[in-house]
Amino acid sequence: MPLHLIIDADDTLWENNIYFERAFEEFVALLGHSRLDAAAIRAVLDEIEVMNNRIYGYGSRNFARNLQQCFLRLAEREVRPEDLEAIRLLGERLLDHPMELIEGVEETLAYLHPRHDLVLFTKGQQDEQRRKLERSGLAGYFHHTAVVKEKDAEAYRRLVSDLGLDPERCWMIGNSPKSDVNAALEAGLRAVFIPHDHTWTLEREPLREADGRVLRLSRFAELREHF
Repeated sequence: MPLHLIIDADDTLWENNIYFERAFEEFVALLGHSRLDAAAIRAVLDEIEVMNNRIYGYGSRNFARNLQQCFLRLAEREVRPEDLEAIRLLGERLLDHPMELIEGVEETLAYLHPRHDLVLFTKGQQDEQRRKLERSGLAGYFHHTAVVKEKDAEAYRRLVSDLGLDPERCWMIGNSPKSDVNAALEAGLRAVFIPHDHTWTLEREPLREADGRVLRLSRFAELREHF
């Protein structure tokens, strides 16, 4: 019987966080702090992002806003308009970063598409995430697409209800312990965890106890062996 395979986008289907990490490295160089290293600056930025993500959500422009606030908090000199503009452009550039598909993704989606109900479920800004999907060339493999502000347990429950899915036949597939695995488990779904070396630090947390409801794979292509 066909299953509902709910699939994450960023860092599951295509590379994403590596470009944010590179933008952060440029930000650290622009800030040029005399005492704080990159890890200490990242800790301040994480604090700002945790607070702002609840209000503004995710995405490249919001990331640039967070960087600007971090710069204003940590700068050891007078902040010039050109400094803030340079940071804004970091975010704008992220909107057009290369769409680098993760190895085996397209072939695996082509295999799964006629066998199961594929749902793309991602968080962020609607226009940005949908544009990435179109640029990736993968849109045709999905029967449904949903972009939400936050992927928590309630968001999964809404998705299941809105699409009329059977929770017992739903598997969430992704790289984030927080948003893809734990939130789906809390909503009563099953999950496939595919780690990524560059998963965003704020998405990392221990996996919930799952009583056999989590499948751990090392590569996206391994889905063909299980579904």
